[in-house]
Amino acid sequence: VANEGGKHWTVNEVRALIRIWSDKNIQQQLEGTVRNKRIFEQVAARLRKFGIDRDWKQCRTKYKNLKHEYKSIKSAQNSGSTSKSMKFFNELDAILGHCTMEQASKSDNDESERPPEWTEAKSEKDSVG
Repeated sequence: VANEGGKHWTVNEVRALIRIWSDKNIQQQLEGTVRNKRIFEQVAARLRKFGIDRDWKQCRTKYKNLKHEYKSIKSAQNSGSTSKSMKFFNELDAILGHCTMEQASKSDNDESERPPEWTEAKSEKDSVG
């Protein structure tokens, strides 16, 4: 058994992690700190209640990886690319959407409010007129 996050997370394990992560209390704690071992120990303990055996390091690594993947897809979408996607994007967007909106508003605020499919469809309709 690999211990440094070597064992792949199943879909159900990731769902459980996201469910715990979506807890407002957990989110507030994570936003306010860099030294978050104690928070991930809580997350791991809650995962154990779901019958999932992960240590705090595995939880933190998975959290960081999901967050990184989400942010890279979000920024690709903001720059007009819709080709990238990930399995749990909508769930993560519900959690992380509020904090990345502040960063997105620096560029062009109304761009981020538009559904991504509009940007492509709009240019075709405009050129027909």
